[in-house]
Amino acid sequence: MHQVRPPAVAGAFYPGRSQTLSHDVLAMLAAAKPNAADSATIRPKALIVPHAGYIYSGATAAQAYAQLAAVRQTIRRVVLLGPVHRVPVRGLALPGADYFATPLGEIEIDQDAVDAIRSLPQVVVSPAAHAQEHSLEVQLPFLQLALDDFKLLPLAVGDATPTEVAQVLEVLWGDDETLIVISSDLSHFLPYATAQAVDRDTVQGMMQLHTHLNHQQACGATPVNGLLLAAQRHQLQPHLLGLCNSGDTAGDKNRVVGYAALAFTTGENHAH
Repeated sequence: MHQVRPPAVAGAFYPGRSQTLSHDVLAMLAAAKPNAADSATIRPKALIVPHAGYIYSGATAAQAYAQLAAVRQTIRRVVLLGPVHRVPVRGLALPGADYFATPLGEIEIDQDAVDAIRSLPQVVVSPAAHAQEHSLEVQLPFLQLALDDFKLLPLAVGDATPTEVAQVLEVLWGDDETLIVISSDLSHFLPYATAQAVDRDTVQGMMQLHTHLNHQQACGATPVNGLLLAAQRHQLQPHLLGLCNSGDTAGDKNRVVGYAALAFTTGENHAH
């Protein structure tokens, strides 16, 4: 019997019908497609993407996922980290499932990757942490349509240090076949102009690979800091692809949530 983690927010954060969902995601990817001159230079090793409902942040997320066109056949494993919103957890939680399902079908969990990190003290198994968590789930339809054939290693990140997160990423780092995706929104519920200033500052820190982001700056600060620490070690180059907030998309401007899309590439990309 294989254990499937069913979708929890289909029909809420994104369309629940597969036809509508694939149509909407493909449209967002097409609109975000980098022009030919740029796309030759970016082959992402890691992405930072937002995780709100698609009407709010889907277009920003698509700016990152559109960069995968050049590597869609290369990537075989996606290591996906996002913060827990509902169930607190110490460390990084595996789902204890064999597949994650979306309206577009099932994605196999990479059991080799699970085995590789299972013995680390900061890695736990918590189906509860994953059951209702949207930060990982909303990324899956984008991955299903932007990549060909991949396995998933999903981690719901709770209370952990940047070093603990980076250590897990290090074990799973792999080569060109492994993509790391970090799910995080930026500031929450500030007035529009304040949010713009705060988020610009936060993104500036990310671009400088500063690992001291706090949860006021980004709800996924813990996995983001861990990625930025790993990015320092591996000398990854950050690229800012998009920055906006819910006041720019489908929300009012009095209380907004910030969204950014970043890609991180290995140095040799610039040689081509």
